[in-house]
Parts: sequence; C-alpha cells; structure tokens
Amino acid sequence: MMVGILKVEIFIGWSTSLKDKRRVVRGICDRIRSRHNVAIAEVDNCDLWQRCTLGIACVSNDVGVVEGVLSQVLKDIETCAELEVTGFEKTVV
Repeated sequence: MMVGILKVEIFIGWSTSLKDKRRVVRGICDRIRSRHNVAIAEVDNCDLWQRCTLGIACVSNDVGVVEGVLSQVLKDIETCAELEVTGFEKTVV
C-alpha cells in the first residue's frame, strides 16, 4: 500500500477577512475532493487572512497512481484564479 501526501501553501492576495479566505478554501477543497477522490483539509495558517496550507492525502496500491493523482491535484489548485501557490511538498511512503 502506497500513501501520498501533498502539502500546498497558498496565498490569497485579495482576501480582506477570514470570511473571504474560508470561502475560497472551502470551494477549492470541495472541488478537489469531488474531482480526485482524495482527502483534503486546511492544516496550517488557519487564522491568517491571506495564507493557507492545505494537506492532501491519497492511498493506492501503485506508486504511479499516487504520483499521478497528486500531480493532477497540484495542477488543479494552480489553475484556480483566486489564489497563488507559493510552495508545495510531495511525499510518497
């Protein structure tokens, strides 16, 4: 069994409140969850208006599948116009 973990740091430059940030984060989490069948949650920087860290997990019996899914998830997050990806870290165990 292979477990893939993707940690993505995002910046929402136009956000002026936690409400704005949470609307964007909830939308991206719902979209990623439904399109890619992965677990996703906000894991850090929860009280900052413009920064967020998302944690994504994927499980499969093939390392290629895990790497492919996490790469697709990262591409999907990067295409969102409301935010900017400032960093990411991918680990497959």
